[in-house]
Amino acid sequence: MKKPIPEDNYLMTAKTFYGLEDVLCEELRSLGAARVEKSRRAVSFYGDKGFMYKANLCLRTALSILVPIKSDKVFNENQLYKSIYNIPWERYMTAADTLAVEAVVNGDKFTNSHYITLKTKDAIVDRIRDKMNARPSIDRIHPHLKVSIHLNDVNLTVSLDSSLGLHKRGYRTATNIAPINEVLAAGVLLLADWKGLTNFMDPMCGSGTILIEAAMIAASIPACINKKEFGFQYWKDYDEELFEKMKEVSLKKMRESGIKILGYDKAPSAVRKARENVREAGLEDFIEIGQRDFFTSSRPDEGRWTLMFNPPYGERIDSIDVPSFYKKIGDTLKNNYQDTSAWIITAALDGVKSLGLRHSRSIPLMNAALESRLLRYDMYSGSRKSKYSTTEEDK
Repeated sequence: MKKPIPEDNYLMTAKTFYGLEDVLCEELRSLGAARVEKSRRAVSFYGDKGFMYKANLCLRTALSILVPIKSDKVFNENQLYKSIYNIPWERYMTAADTLAVEAVVNGDKFTNSHYITLKTKDAIVDRIRDKMNARPSIDRIHPHLKVSIHLNDVNLTVSLDSSLGLHKRGYRTATNIAPINEVLAAGVLLLADWKGLTNFMDPMCGSGTILIEAAMIAASIPACINKKEFGFQYWKDYDEELFEKMKEVSLKKMRESGIKILGYDKAPSAVRKARENVREAGLEDFIEIGQRDFFTSSRPDEGRWTLMFNPPYGERIDSIDVPSFYKKIGDTLKNNYQDTSAWIITAALDGVKSLGLRHSRSIPLMNAALESRLLRYDMYSGSRKSKYSTTEEDK
């Protein structure tokens, strides 16, 4: 029998990437969420206002946290407009505030998400104009109120976005070509069961996102402690004192990791950007960045090591020969990184066959619109080298 939900708790939905739903469920339960339920690319849960603040601060694998304010059935554009217009938007914003709307549409009844976005904006703006004799402006980048519309066939859900992008952690001021999303970086680390119990290396670190997320997990630093703004901070019921209390409670869980976290890249520009981002995150004492070509590198002697990296592939950098590049990765791991667990996230699924290694785990993911895999390779020394070979089944 389910426990009753306290009166001050309400339903929320955390959106995530495909493949990270189970990790997000675990995160929510560990934070104390009630009635956690998984769906595709999302997890629903119950909590109070303080928990909503804490979830925004601490969740590593959530893209946003939505607070539903209305559910309805609509069968055409006019019904959609009326349903949204009838929401008392004056409770949530004024004519001086700015607005953004995003829409997700599934089913045959409504098929154009852009049109649904425009129809929703019209309804909200018309309501505010009718109530306040002035029209709010649209601002897609820094809105005071962001509204999320989900239409599953005729089933409408209208939500407020409390987050304004939880991947915008606040530390990444410099990027390289096609950087990994911060939420996905944290997700692959948690899928790899990373807890900060070994030394850690990203030998193709780019702008340093995986390193920073790894250090924050190892030191129990809240994921969004450096984030510049949250959607809920613009809401009329925002409680700054409660938010500061949630910050204080979350920061008390920080700990010394006692491990080495190293990042390398062969490009001087990438090294500069990674160091800049590490400084922005306040993690200079946790992460060391250097310039080095992975193909001439080797495993440091001391301690146990975990490698994780997001190598380039054809969709990201057109100039590389993918099979040759991935063969060099496999040869370097075999020859120079014995007694190491190596994790690779890649969308170059054909290139994986050129590694010449047998993976011990393969986890399907989506990296933006690209079908990807998170692969684990356990590198052994001595007689266990036979485990490096690729089997027909792996192909």
